Amino acid sequence: MIGLSGMAVLVLLAVAFLAKVIGSFVIGLAGVLGVLWVLFTIFTFYFFRDPDPHPPTGAGLVIAPGHGKVDTIDTTTEPEFMGGECQRISIFLSVFDVHVQNSPVMGRIAYFKHSPGQYLNAMRADCAQFNENVLLGIESIEPAGQKIGVRLIAGLIARRIVPWVAQNDPVQRGERISLIQFGSRVNVYLPKHARIKVKLGDRVVGGQSVLASFE
Repeated sequence: MIGLSGMAVLVLLAVAFLAKVIGSFVIGLAGVLGVLWVLFTIFTFYFFRDPDPHPPTGAGLVIAPGHGKVDTIDTTTEPEFMGGECQRISIFLSVFDVHVQNSPVMGRIAYFKHSPGQYLNAMRADCAQFNENVLLGIESIEPAGQKIGVRLIAGLIARRIVPWVAQNDPVQRGERISLIQFGSRVNVYLPKHARIKVKLGDRVVGGQSVLASFE
């Protein structure tokens, strides 16, 4: 009994000593932890900002669905909605860009397909082949009778695509259509006769910047 009680006293003293040391350490870090929490809160509000777009007026315009940098302009094949060869403009969204997407034209969501996949770095232009993505096909009213595809692509950090439209929904030019959380990519598919109005390296504003036109 004497031995057991002595051991219990030693354990309590050790626990009290550790609690004092750990408590002092945590108290010492309280200021740093508070600053980190404030910075995280500010960044979260900054990341999920949702500015009101100001779509340009004019006939036959296709505006950027996403905020970011144009890093690919090429010809590709998109068989699901575009039905074959088409032009592609790809926009990379870093963690510092607005991640709300806007409809590039006025029309109707004629095609909607979610494809599960990996979460490779969205800086890779070919990540749409492997990553989780949502393809929206828009049959436009203005410009009349054109097909415009928008592919929302998840990235290394982006783990969730949140569409705000469904198949057959009408959309207005500049209307909010989705949110991709954290760094990601948006591909725009255009008919071959569309005239591209941007160049590689351009930074575009979703719902505002003109990507292409039909003349």
